[in-house]
Amino acid sequence: MARFTKLQVLGAMASTGMVPVFYHKDIEVAKQVLKACYEGGVRAFEFTNRGDFAHEVFAELNKYAAAACPELVLGIGSIVDPATAALYLQLGANFVVGPMFNPEIAKVCNRRLVPYTPGCGSVSEINAAQEVGCDLCKVFPAGNVGGPSFVKNVKAPMPWSMLMVTGGVEPTEENLSAWIKAGVTCVGMGSNLFPASVIAAEAWSEISTLCANALAIIARCR
Repeated sequence: MARFTKLQVLGAMASTGMVPVFYHKDIEVAKQVLKACYEGGVRAFEFTNRGDFAHEVFAELNKYAAAACPELVLGIGSIVDPATAALYLQLGANFVVGPMFNPEIAKVCNRRLVPYTPGCGSVSEINAAQEVGCDLCKVFPAGNVGGPSFVKNVKAPMPWSMLMVTGGVEPTEENLSAWIKAGVTCVGMGSNLFPASVIAAEAWSEISTLCANALAIIARCR
């Protein structure tokens, strides 16, 4: 079962403004990255379902998060079907994210009052997702469907929309300020927060610094 309520999850995403997106098959690496993000100020973290036995890694990571990072909201990403969503809900996922919109996933998540954030690339998809209870929609791939101007133009006729952008997000002042000013609720960021060289060198403090700097930029831009 999820440790956090739906309102707590959405609140963590909205208040910090950033959700790191990460996958690694080695549980020890995943733990170190999670802890480093937490120490850098991250309070919502998306582990992605992108490898064999990813659910086993997630199960251990969620247990670790509960003990070592008590305020961290851990969710699962890259979910495309309701059966996989149900599997991760049983393992304690606090939110579910997907690259596309599947209304059947919304039904599974709504039963548990767990937020489902589907990937949407058009106004019609965002509208359809909102109709079935998706409070936060993910604009994906954000850099390809129009960038910050897409977000701004969606928010004009649909100002109630809560949007997370993933794809085309970088931890720089120029990039983050453009997204924040366009009206995003939060940004999702992957490889730019976790350079391969940093992971290989096990330089975990550098990840903490990257997260802290990105969160500081977001706070200033708001």
